[in-house]
Amino acid sequence: MTTSLSLFGLGYVGSVTAACLASKGNRVLGVDVNPAKVAIINAGKSPVLEKGLNELVEESHKACRLYATESAQEAVLQTEVSFICVGTPSQSNGKLDLAHVEQVCRDIGQALRRKDKPHSIVLRSTVPPGTTESLVIPLLERESGKRAGVGFDVSFNPEFLREGAAISDFFEPTITVLGALDPAHLCALRQLYDWVPGKTFETSLATAESIKLICNAYHALKVAFANEVGTLCKQMGVDTEGAIEAFKADTRLNASAAYLNPGFAFGGSCLPKDLRAISHRAKELDLRLPLLESILPSNQMHIERALNSILRAGKKNVGVLGLSFKSGTDDLRESPIVQLIKRLIGEGCQIKVWDPDVSLGKLVGSNRQYIEDYIPHIGSLLVGDWQSVVAAAEVVVLATRSVKTTELASLIRPEQTLVDLITFERALRPQLRASYEGICW
Repeated sequence: MTTSLSLFGLGYVGSVTAACLASKGNRVLGVDVNPAKVAIINAGKSPVLEKGLNELVEESHKACRLYATESAQEAVLQTEVSFICVGTPSQSNGKLDLAHVEQVCRDIGQALRRKDKPHSIVLRSTVPPGTTESLVIPLLERESGKRAGVGFDVSFNPEFLREGAAISDFFEPTITVLGALDPAHLCALRQLYDWVPGKTFETSLATAESIKLICNAYHALKVAFANEVGTLCKQMGVDTEGAIEAFKADTRLNASAAYLNPGFAFGGSCLPKDLRAISHRAKELDLRLPLLESILPSNQMHIERALNSILRAGKKNVGVLGLSFKSGTDDLRESPIVQLIKRLIGEGCQIKVWDPDVSLGKLVGSNRQYIEDYIPHIGSLLVGDWQSVVAAAEVVVLATRSVKTTELASLIRPEQTLVDLITFERALRPQLRASYEGICW
């Protein structure tokens, strides 16, 4: 079904979006304050350089599906859906400049005053989470004299377009993200994207806004990681290409979704030790590797956040479910839970601990030596069953997957606080009678 669209901002994202949507049979009216860009589109050419884009623009223009105008009022009155694709450049302090978004919202809002039919507004520009709800919707309501969800609806649809591959990215997206205050506000976008492959996520506005920033932060992280590792390999005389080829070949852990679920800090006998080894070797070579050097401090800050979450409850009797660095093992070496317990003891808390896999009588070697050196009286803190720990605690810290969460939900009391370090099932959280706090959610 053909939809009439107006698209505000004929820069890179706007031009690609306009041409691609027009090629799908929609009637698209581009809008820009720059008359040169408007003239270029109306001449059947692309105002930006991107492989294959000129041909798409030319084809859609000849088919009378793609035009441009400087008039926001004309665009809104003649279309059903308006996309906002204007730039949000960085200010000197790093904050995104939303001036163009604000101006377009004013223009669209004023045009809506003259429109009787419902209209859909889709923000596609990259913005800080919360912007659509706190800035865009209030501006549109003020300028239009109408109420969101009644006279118009607003959604957020982030773009994931790489320069040089933008057209294939648009037509073959891995994910499509649609955010709105109410799922009913997504009707126009669902229809517009009924052809897309990949997975579609319907979320809140703030979540949709966040996904774009999370993706770009991770892309930047990967580039910086590869460059620092490559620099270190070169300085050590290591075959960088060979090392990275083997690294990428592991799609179970390395180049995968593994370790990307937020939770508690890492620990164990390998990760902390090997990160320290890398940092030490880099210092010997007079290399600054800020990303790799920051990982251990970042991990430590996560332990501090957990400590603060527990202390905020203002209670001293703390029951900890879990002790080893990973569920299903008895390895206590550099366990973040052990570090957390030591800090809690230092804050005057009375601690009881349960871990089904930890028995002091069975610990040997460096594992036993570590815990005896770190918390010599750990044996007096261990309890044989987790139900007893929960019963005696004012604050329950969930740090192992060995507990049946359905049973925990039924046992925990309203006056208790549950601090969740492992992602307690979302579906069960409403059943909890206790105060609940997740460290990342």
